[in-house]
Amino acid sequence: MTTISGFMTDDHRACDGLYAEAEAAVARDAWDDAAARCAAFARALERHFTWEEETLFPAFEARTGMTEGPTVMMRMEHAEMRDLAAAMQAAIEARAQDEFFGAGETLVVLMQQHNMKEEQILYPLIDRSLGGEADDFLARLASPA
Repeated sequence: MTTISGFMTDDHRACDGLYAEAEAAVARDAWDDAAARCAAFARALERHFTWEEETLFPAFEARTGMTEGPTVMMRMEHAEMRDLAAAMQAAIEARAQDEFFGAGETLVVLMQQHNMKEEQILYPLIDRSLGGEADDFLARLASPA
């Protein structure tokens, strides 16, 4: 049985890989490729955030009553990461390598810290709070929207 922790951690790694592809394209000055890869990364990141914000976090909050806890901080960090991803896309449009790498470096640090908190603390809490319903949530997350 796959856990929510496992599924979401795997998705973190997939997003990391898409970011690395975009970064490599920018480093090569392959701007059209960079634009496509950065857009793919931004879509994957948004899908991941949507899974959390619209499905997992509300279920966790409803079951635990923790509405002012870790999910509030995760949502705030999601907003920061969305802004950084948008700055990276704007830098690609402007063909501004330094701006891309500046925003990207900040995003990577934030993602690493964010992912660690989710993977080591929040996801295990979600697994425990959802109990036997985890499979239902995983089916909803894994189904194409």
